[in-house]
Amino acid sequence: MSQVRDAGLQVWINVEGQRGSVPPGVDLSAYRVIQEALTNVIKHAGSAAATVTIRYRDDSVTVEIANQAPVVPAARIPAPRAGSGHGIIGMRERVAVFGGEFSAGPRPDGGFLVRACFPLAAAAR
Repeated sequence: MSQVRDAGLQVWINVEGQRGSVPPGVDLSAYRVIQEALTNVIKHAGSAAATVTIRYRDDSVTVEIANQAPVVPAARIPAPRAGSGHGIIGMRERVAVFGGEFSAGPRPDGGFLVRACFPLAAAAR
């Protein structure tokens, strides 16, 4: 998270529930989804803040990454670089490996939300 903060993005982290036994593959995939979503905020949104919520349940781990509406005019947000645009596809694939659910899209307030839910029962097999 220090690299994200060094890039100028304020990040709030909320943790709900108690972390139980999380399979290493789910743990790493959830981390990578968070990492990619925050990188996308920096690259595409021009936001100054994002919130990461991690929800531990007996049967799942869910991560949500939400950013506020851009704080800079859209004309000043850097255009995506050549070869970019695979971040959401990669996140979706990471979640699908574990039979999870993934969504990413605009929020009603103008921000963006990435949500990944990893079922723990399927990952434990």
